[in-house]
Amino acid sequence: MTALLELHDVTKRFGGLTAVKGVTFKLEKGELTGILGPNGAGKTTLFNLLTGFIAPTSGTITFNGEQLRGLAPYKIVNRGMARTFQLTRPFVGMNLLENVLVACMSPRAHDDKDKEERARHLLEQVGLGGREAEPVETLPYVDLRRLEIARALATRPDVLLLDEPFAGLGSSEIEPLAHLIRRLHREEHLTILLIEHKLREFMALVSRVIAMNFGEVIAIG
Repeated sequence: MTALLELHDVTKRFGGLTAVKGVTFKLEKGELTGILGPNGAGKTTLFNLLTGFIAPTSGTITFNGEQLRGLAPYKIVNRGMARTFQLTRPFVGMNLLENVLVACMSPRAHDDKDKEERARHLLEQVGLGGREAEPVETLPYVDLRRLEIARALATRPDVLLLDEPFAGLGSSEIEPLAHLIRRLHREEHLTILLIEHKLREFMALVSRVIAMNFGEVIAIG
């Protein structure tokens, strides 16, 4: 069976610094896999390579049988790979509904005839239902995380990349968000690849771990 996402010998150098070195792994459809490693291990750089924010120095990235190398981020999103960020990036000056509506304009969502209804459904799905008119500037951090996920889902991804979804959250906020991620994986049949530092929550969530250190994969299992 062809892997949904396949990396082979992916390397990224910034001058004399090698941030990602020879990374090779496969992600099968339906997996919930985590990337684990200390700060500076190359995890977020790897996400940036996958989503086109930076280009690899060498190696190949294949998604749904297509090469991603050299594609702009919006083209990668339109092929079915969406992401969230460590630092949330809402559209300031818009309310929650408008933030999600922008993502509902994605070419992958062109069959959604009533985009406002779709946006309302996504807000409900992530636990923000009934708050459509709230300006994003008033949201607590945990709800900004939920909004990020709703916007990513609006593009109808095949793979969802979550970059430290629990960062900055208290223990009482983490478990409901982890439950949401499990539910999206189970009910929406989403393939999810996530980065996280909170080890206990991370290990309870994922079924497979890719461990990185100094830019290299040191273990998979």
